[in-house]
Amino acid sequence: MSLLRSKYLLLFFLSFALIQTSSFAQREIYSDSVAFKDRLYYGGNFGMQFGTVTLLDFSPLVGVMITPKFSSGVGITYQYFNDRRFIGGETSSYGGRLFSRYNIFPNIFLHAEYETINFDNYNRLSERFERIWSNALFLGGGYFAPFGSRGGANFTFLYNVLHDNLRSPYGEPYVIRVGFVL
Repeated sequence: MSLLRSKYLLLFFLSFALIQTSSFAQREIYSDSVAFKDRLYYGGNFGMQFGTVTLLDFSPLVGVMITPKFSSGVGITYQYFNDRRFIGGETSSYGGRLFSRYNIFPNIFLHAEYETINFDNYNRLSERFERIWSNALFLGGGYFAPFGSRGGANFTFLYNVLHDNLRSPYGEPYVIRVGFVL
């Protein structure tokens, strides 16, 4: 991605966050007043890229509001990757995650997540790819931009405290996610 395009993307997200000044009223969550199914929320991330390098990312999640400010949930991830520049450049990765989120302000939250991903990792000693499981512990926070009575978009900025350059599907310990919830 070009530097100019990156600046425009950053400017878009910042202006979106600044324009979003009103907060929709949040439902009060008490264990005896709201049914469990009404405290559930669904969402996740979906990404795709086509061309010489094809990437498909499908990462749904389900969470439950435990208190008005605290929620936890689970998610799965599947990614398909094909780089046509290389013979055998097609692979996929899959895994799962557990997460917890605490709202410190109506639209600002802290996020903790444990993720495990199975992917093709290049072993420098044997000079070939091997399937391995990689664990990550992401800590960070984000911004929730509500739309409608329940839904919204999440902009999450995370840091993997267990990052290992030789055994991680992520090139950097920093991860930025954009997702939706209903």
